[in-house]
Amino acid sequence: MGWLVGAMGVLAALAVVHSSSSYRSSSSSSSSSLTYQSSSSYTSDSPSAPTTRVFNIGGILSDTLSDNHFKATIAKINNDTEFMSPNASLDDVTMIMDSNPIRTALEVCKRLVTQSVYAVIVSHPTIGELSPAAVSYTSGFYHIPVIGISSRDSAFSDKNIHVSFLRTVPPYSHQADVWVELLKRFQYTRVVFIHSSDTDGRALLGRFQNNAQNHEDDKDIKVDTVIEYEPGLNSFVSELKIMNESSARVFLLYANLHDAQIIFHDAMYMNMTGRGYVWIVTEQALSARSVPIGAIGLRLVNASDEDKHITDSLYILALALKKLLKEKDVTAPPQDCSNTGSTWETGKKLFQYIREQVLKKGLTGKVAFDDNGDRINAEYDVVNIHGFVDPVIHRNSTKEMVVGHLGYNTTRENMLLDINEVAIVWPGNTTVKPTGFMIPTHLYVLTIEEKPFVYTQKIDSPAECLGDGRVLCPWYNTTDKNNTQPTHQYCCTGYCIDLLIHLSATINFTYDLALSPDGEFGALNKSDKGKKGWTGLIGELVNQPDGKDMIVAPLTINPERAQVIEFSKPFKYQGITILEKKQPRYSTLVSFLQPFRETLWILVMVSVHVVALVLYLLDRFSPFGRYKLANTDGTEEDALNLSSAIWFAWGVLLNSGIGEGTPRSFSARVLGMVWAGFAMIIVASYTANLAAFLVLDRPQTSLTGINDARLRNPMENFTYATVRGSSVDMYFRRQVELSNMYRTMEGNNYATAEQAITAVKEGKLKAFIWDSSRLEYEAAQDCELVTAGELFGRSGYGIGLKKNSPWADKVTLAILGFHESGFMEELDNKWILQNQEDKCDVDDKAPATLGLKNMAGVFILVAAGIVGGIGLIIIEIIYKKHQIRKQKKLEIARHAADKWRGMVEKRKTLRASLVTQRRIKANGVNEPSTISFSVEGEAGSAGSVGVMAGGGVGVLGSGSIGASSGATNLAAMLPPPPSPPSSSIPTSGLPPDVPPAPPAPRRDLRQRHVTLSGTVDVGLPPPPPPPPGVDTMRLPTSYKNLFGPDPPDLVV
Repeated sequence: MGWLVGAMGVLAALAVVHSSSSYRSSSSSSSSSLTYQSSSSYTSDSPSAPTTRVFNIGGILSDTLSDNHFKATIAKINNDTEFMSPNASLDDVTMIMDSNPIRTALEVCKRLVTQSVYAVIVSHPTIGELSPAAVSYTSGFYHIPVIGISSRDSAFSDKNIHVSFLRTVPPYSHQADVWVELLKRFQYTRVVFIHSSDTDGRALLGRFQNNAQNHEDDKDIKVDTVIEYEPGLNSFVSELKIMNESSARVFLLYANLHDAQIIFHDAMYMNMTGRGYVWIVTEQALSARSVPIGAIGLRLVNASDEDKHITDSLYILALALKKLLKEKDVTAPPQDCSNTGSTWETGKKLFQYIREQVLKKGLTGKVAFDDNGDRINAEYDVVNIHGFVDPVIHRNSTKEMVVGHLGYNTTRENMLLDINEVAIVWPGNTTVKPTGFMIPTHLYVLTIEEKPFVYTQKIDSPAECLGDGRVLCPWYNTTDKNNTQPTHQYCCTGYCIDLLIHLSATINFTYDLALSPDGEFGALNKSDKGKKGWTGLIGELVNQPDGKDMIVAPLTINPERAQVIEFSKPFKYQGITILEKKQPRYSTLVSFLQPFRETLWILVMVSVHVVALVLYLLDRFSPFGRYKLANTDGTEEDALNLSSAIWFAWGVLLNSGIGEGTPRSFSARVLGMVWAGFAMIIVASYTANLAAFLVLDRPQTSLTGINDARLRNPMENFTYATVRGSSVDMYFRRQVELSNMYRTMEGNNYATAEQAITAVKEGKLKAFIWDSSRLEYEAAQDCELVTAGELFGRSGYGIGLKKNSPWADKVTLAILGFHESGFMEELDNKWILQNQEDKCDVDDKAPATLGLKNMAGVFILVAAGIVGGIGLIIIEIIYKKHQIRKQKKLEIARHAADKWRGMVEKRKTLRASLVTQRRIKANGVNEPSTISFSVEGEAGSAGSVGVMAGGGVGVLGSGSIGASSGATNLAAMLPPPPSPPSSSIPTSGLPPDVPPAPPAPRRDLRQRHVTLSGTVDVGLPPPPPPPPGVDTMRLPTSYKNLFGPDPPDLVV
């Protein structure tokens, strides 16, 4: 406002005043100052000074009449002991208001401050409006209280600027209190508020909204649209078009005289001042020439009666000074504007006392002040504009008629509004009160893509979206204010679209559908200017003057949104749940071992071998075991060895056939039956648990719900999120116990639910927290997804409307009817359940088909058995070949040893025959006789050798050797010695089972060949050497081990 510019000039003037020494000298020599000094006895230390205290009261008045009334009132108060103490009196120091605020400020310092005034009463100039502000600035600088009797600007309520200003007239913004009372009386609950963008206009709007929402009635008064304009209008047509789109028809107008004439003129041009409209205006607008007939305005009672306000102000001031006299530390006011070093604390107390005073029977009504020093309980007349034909000019004219009054009721001690509704003429020159609103039949509806509630399909032409539950839903780029054409064309179908079609047919309205401009449901965020505002669907419904009328989408009802928009009854109840990817039990290679724990498997393995060992021992030592019983043919059965016992124990446990190696003794068989029972129990238990682990294996959820420890105490590798700015996000922000989760999710949240669900499928997001309806739908469509835990944060989806929308009740009743008729259940079956059972649930209930991943361990076990068998047979083959080579070596060694021993035996036999012949000769037997002895042939045949008396030897019978007279060449008769073994016989050491070599060589008989004549034939060949590799030192011992003890030595 212009007075702010003047205020800067006032402050400059104060600086000039403070620096002017000439002013200080002139002020000290003024006659008025001398008079004051003589009258203010309490400021003198002289004992002869009078004791009556004189309080100088300054008056800055508009004319001399007011000046005279001011002085007369002070004199009257001095004589009234009810308001003034006997030891005190008031003195007047007055001046006439100057229209120049700078000169006014200088005069205040020159003529009032120098007189040590305790308070100042200020009126208004005949021209201009800045002078009261200059007085307030100057006096407030020294904390001298100022009481205004005509200034009504709301800026004076700011105590940061006007620190010591009070007034007996209310500010223009207090008319909001009367407006609220009028609307309550007329039962209007929806209005359009129009105000100028200045201090008074904003203050009036704020006070109205505060009072409208806090009155005691059940229904609040809702402001549908707020129109704010810059003062100095040239046209108001565009704003009136916005107002006309609102369903409210009650217009509250604050405007100065010039702007009000423009507004009324344009409203009359657009036919918005006729029947069905209501105009309630302030005092300034009521004086406009073009004010329409039927307009209702206010007039402040005694607003221009300066004398009454002077009287009430002085009486209020006298009461405050009377209270101030009771204080002991009362100090004198400042006497010089240049003294800025100290603060007048008494002035602060006096201001507080003035503000606390109440004058119940003042000339202007009950006089009281609020905390800002503004007059409260002011009286207003309710004025109605009537039309009539002026008889002088014979033209239609208007006049003001008082149809009501707002005043203080002393009986009830409150403000009371008295209205004569019969006398009111409404716009259109009718006496019928308008309804105050108009229900539009064509609505602008918003929605958002959210499966399965709203599906969108981009199209090239609107003709592609006709019928069959398909509705055209274009998307508008709201960032381009100049572009009113749709940016992209879409066709919408789904749950909410069917609901909208059915709803419009039920309650009879038409609509235009559009998608959310920013693709969000709506959140309360700070703008670039630092102001909080709603985005998304909620912002389109709340912030835009020409915004939409309805939101048909899966919009969750929550307290934050309910404060700014109206919700219908829920069309679908839901809650919040958690979506995650299924976590199956991964089948490992040893999954077939899962039925038993490791300890049980170890005990079973140990039991098999312990039982096998005990079976072997029982059958081995039992008198009736296989080791003790013989068959009838004298042969024994195969004994139950340890290997057979182990085979028997495993065969019983694995339920395989046992063909041999069963226990024979009764004790062992009793143990075998007990072991069979044990095996039956173990196998049955294993089979049952295997079915539970493999056949009925089901994927598991990794989360138990909202109270899961991984959500409450998140880990780095476990991420979860929701949609940024959504109702779920608001829910977590609102819940104190979930604040830790909210801080964790805040940095991970996604822009849309579609993006978050895709992240869960790809494994980038572990858990997505969202509305249960959408997540259950996604889990039904994709069996890899699953919802975890129980629902929490239960709420519902509702249709959003503007505050006080006339359609709210109709929509709510229609939704309730849809629930009762089963229509909502049909929508659930069609779009959410999709007329089929959940295939994932069917699959989960049916037995699972075992696959390779379930039984891979068994196949690997078989493969391991095959590989183990092949490995063992290779080892067996290698071992067998080694045994064969070893047996061959042993057989060769035995064969060579047998040959060598045969030759030795032959030699022994020959020597024995020679010894016998010598004995015969020695006994004198000369006649030919026959001595027969058996000579074992090389081939094992026997023959008889006869020794004749004539000295010959003959063979008798088969194989007999005949001895004739004369010497017989025995060496020729003996077979040749065996040839040495072939070189194939190894020369290395013999195996352990080769007989040991004989002891130290004795005198070998084979080295001495005795002839028949008793002479030693040294020509006989020596005996053959032992085979290579045969240790001759160990040979006799080996022979004893193999063939028993040697025969007696034949050596003589």
